[in-house]
Amino acid sequence: MTSVKEQEAIRKLMIFLQEWDSAHKVARSHILDNFIKSNDGKTEPELELEFSQGASLFLARLTAWLRMTYTYSTCLNRLLKSVGIFLSAASGCRYLTEFLEIGGVSILLEILGLNHLKEEDKRASVKLLQLIADAGRKYKELICESYGVRSLAEFLATSKSADAQEDAQVLLDSLGRGNPKYQNQVYKGLIAVLPCASPRAQQLALQTLRVMQ
Repeated sequence: MTSVKEQEAIRKLMIFLQEWDSAHKVARSHILDNFIKSNDGKTEPELELEFSQGASLFLARLTAWLRMTYTYSTCLNRLLKSVGIFLSAASGCRYLTEFLEIGGVSILLEILGLNHLKEEDKRASVKLLQLIADAGRKYKELICESYGVRSLAEFLATSKSADAQEDAQVLLDSLGRGNPKYQNQVYKGLIAVLPCASPRAQQLALQTLRVMQ
């Protein structure tokens, strides 16, 4: 038997999820703002406590909306930041697995190639890819298998934001370490950046190549 307190917590969760399901874009944007403010930096147990052991139900809604809307930028930055709270949660391996199961890596890499999206959205996408890569070698391999090196090298070469270029370089450097199966691919991807028109991108690629050599 669940206690009265547990029943009340579950009732609140169901009301919250129903509110999300029935909300339009502006209302969902407010829900995301409140979620980010309240939950940034929380661990997996803390998120589960917040959502009455049903945090995955909200993550599933976030990823479904991301999959449906990422090409036309509906609240994209807030959406990516909200997903990032789950992916960065300490002890939150299952959140990562759930995100990957819906094709999360492919979505994040596609965002980098969409010219009409904002640089800040693409940078948020790179940060999520970094969180995935930080989870270990098999996750680095997954990014590389999804043509991630090519997408990141192109983004490094074409981005107009110095901060975004540095984020891409850090991730490429990470993919080149502890990832022997794809180290050569990363090396070739960085060499492909050298003829680009951005001196900053050339410099960052050269720095990473020196470290790899």
